Amino acid sequence: MRTLHIYLTRQVLASLLMTVAVFTLVLLLGNVLREILTLLVNRQATFGVVTQAVGLLVPFVWVFALPMGMLTATLLIFGRFSADQELTAVRASGVSLLSLISPILLLSLALCALSALVNLEVAPRCRVAYKTLIDSLRGQFLNAQLPEGRVVKDFPGYIFYIGKNRKGNLQDVIVFDEAKNIILKAPRGRLEVDIPNQQMNLHLYDAKGLTGGNPLFVGEPILPIKLSPLEKNNQRPKISDMTFLQLRDELRDLERRMNISEPLSKLSAEQLQVKRDESRKRRKDLTSVVRVQIHQQVSFSFACFGFTLVGIPLGIRVHRRETNIGIAMALMLVAIYYSFIVLGKALDTRPEFAPHLIVWLPNFIFQAFGVVLLWRANRGV
Repeated sequence: MRTLHIYLTRQVLASLLMTVAVFTLVLLLGNVLREILTLLVNRQATFGVVTQAVGLLVPFVWVFALPMGMLTATLLIFGRFSADQELTAVRASGVSLLSLISPILLLSLALCALSALVNLEVAPRCRVAYKTLIDSLRGQFLNAQLPEGRVVKDFPGYIFYIGKNRKGNLQDVIVFDEAKNIILKAPRGRLEVDIPNQQMNLHLYDAKGLTGGNPLFVGEPILPIKLSPLEKNNQRPKISDMTFLQLRDELRDLERRMNISEPLSKLSAEQLQVKRDESRKRRKDLTSVVRVQIHQQVSFSFACFGFTLVGIPLGIRVHRRETNIGIAMALMLVAIYYSFIVLGKALDTRPEFAPHLIVWLPNFIFQAFGVVLLWRANRGV
């Protein structure tokens, strides 16, 4: 049994290293061709700086390459193991499938731990360092007052979240007015900078608000936002580029700032419940984006285990040695898995759909499906 475990583990490890290297190279090419190669051709960067930029990108692409590599490796190895009748020989000697694959399952759990380290800490920091390097090479300063993908808390009395900022044309705008205790949501907005008056004018279109527990149609308000020199240098990383600890601190800070204390002693029980529901609704609207990113990072860390549970029985069932079949199946399964992640991210400003739970669905589905397939494969069904 020990000899079988060593043989199978070596086969999977060798295939894993090869597939992770291939997927890493493919994922790197997209960023290199789009950003780094252009800087090199325009003589804005030396070869040494380009090498540094590529090195910073590697942990970021490993977030995707590790699960994809593990899935492909299990499909290839167990497909060949079954096609060469090695699995039949092992079963004839009285060894069950579950006993045979136990070291592979342990390997997948070890990869989950490695993925957690990369997803929660290493990749976000490397991504921020990479963007800073590229921006410095381009001579661009991150001085946009309302950058996209961040929860902006630099303006007294306001908290902002901007989904997209295209040269002042905004999408998916959320504003919390601390003074009026009202939250505004608008699908579109426009930002104008008034230099003489040292302020920005934020135009919101089709805006809706929530105050006193009652929804209201606001229309097209204009919010004047005062500027200060401090705000220009106080840039935080995008929410998608924050580490797990940064996201946790961001979530706590948002909840603390939005939990405005009000005199509640004179309120009835019904009014008190309305106030609590309103406060909870405000927090969900603006904290949902941060919450989804936290859950996405953690759920991503378990992808290797789910892919392994599915890859082993599917490789046995397909019963093919061809590499292209295994890679095609892996890409199809990866597309299904990541479609749930994309859906959760697309709904990150709609807390009523629980997007932070949607990003966990592929793990539950793949693991449940994999357990059923393994049970059937172990029984020879």
